[in-house]
Amino acid sequence: MTTATPIKVDQQTDRLISHAAHFFGKTKKAVVDEAMRQYIESHRSELAAAIKDAMTQLDGSNASVVSMMTGLSPEELDELGGVPEQ
Repeated sequence: MTTATPIKVDQQTDRLISHAAHFFGKTKKAVVDEAMRQYIESHRSELAAAIKDAMTQLDGSNASVVSMMTGLSPEELDELGGVPEQ
């Protein structure tokens, strides 16, 4: 079973989606779904590279996760008191 989750777009983008849905005879949901699938497919190599880069930064420690999420280096995290591993 699939769960629908609302997304927010600006008014101009919503108008474009609405017009496309109307003229293609599709729902707005179908237009966004197809557009996102095509976008992700066309950027698959960039996405794979970003995932690979993220995985190399993670070493299983809480510090590596916090470092990735904040953009702070491990040294900067240590200067701020470190990250508990428990």
